[in-house]
Amino acid sequence: MAEWIARDLGPIPPPVRTTPMLLQEIIGHSGAQEIEAAGSIRFHATGDTGRPEGSDAQEEVAEEMATDFHPDGGGLNPAFFLHLGDIIYGHRKDALYRDEFYRPYKRYPGKILAVAGNHDGEVFRESDPQPLRAFLANFCASRAEVPPIARDVRIFRETMTQPGVFWRLDAPFLHLVGLYSNIAEGPGFLEGRGNDESQKTWLARTLREIRQERDAGRRKALVFAVHHPPYSNGGHSGSSQMLATLDGICQEAGVMPDAVLSGHSHNYQRHTRRISFEGRSMEIPFVVAGCGGHNDSSVDEAFGQVIGDRTFDRSLRGFGYLLVTASPQKLAIDLWQVPSHTDHPFDSIKVDLSTNRLV
Repeated sequence: MAEWIARDLGPIPPPVRTTPMLLQEIIGHSGAQEIEAAGSIRFHATGDTGRPEGSDAQEEVAEEMATDFHPDGGGLNPAFFLHLGDIIYGHRKDALYRDEFYRPYKRYPGKILAVAGNHDGEVFRESDPQPLRAFLANFCASRAEVPPIARDVRIFRETMTQPGVFWRLDAPFLHLVGLYSNIAEGPGFLEGRGNDESQKTWLARTLREIRQERDAGRRKALVFAVHHPPYSNGGHSGSSQMLATLDGICQEAGVMPDAVLSGHSHNYQRHTRRISFEGRSMEIPFVVAGCGGHNDSSVDEAFGQVIGDRTFDRSLRGFGYLLVTASPQKLAIDLWQVPSHTDHPFDSIKVDLSTNRLV
């Protein structure tokens, strides 16, 4: 099946630049300096929004994320929201950005980055003939400006200027790598149409650069964001073939991610992968957070059961968002359920970056 799907993948547009985005390009120099002074960076993440008719879940999640911002919070405020893909579902994506993106997040005060999901890249002959056109227009624009579709309804969010559908953000305490896993419902692929391996080549070069920084003593948390989950126990199957591709590139570069964030399955899942890498054991969280507002789906109960090289540790059918915190010592990932009836996250984990073990 995977071989059959691979023959019909969509194209991967080349990025306009291959150098990393810097956080100050997104939130300004003063904002980046405040985060540096605070000693950690925080950001939101969730995916699979595309507002279904009759549901307010997307807006509820957006409003809850907005409550994490405080006027006197400075660098402790979330630096941005990372959308994990499937922003728009269905036909006429250009037009739907108004009601399924700009309106739901009109009160969200931060910038929004994104990785593209399979629905963002899908093609419909009459209404969406060019793959990724609407995604590129809104997240990979040549300059930041309020698009007419938002300005016409008095929403003043600017387009994002990501270099392409795969990118790296270099921020204080964090390397964030965004990847495009193409248009299939499953599995995900890093390759593009015609066996285009440009994304894989870029990723290998990027990870070698990060390894060089680590060898020089500049250690930051490394987080991968990719729409299709390598592991999944509900909603959609995991992408074992894509995981093998990632493993090969990571092994060659000599660096593994400290965490992997995905969407696609419309629920929350946390898997912990336990592997030996370069002579030491690692525990890597693989988190599925496709719970941003689009039709929650069923998921198996998680109770730490061992499945291959991982354990399946926590799951939730419902909506919510991640709050990710990276400091020089730790990477923390909290899942906040929406609506929540407590002042505690539904799930919370921490990775000790010096040992790559959960604490």
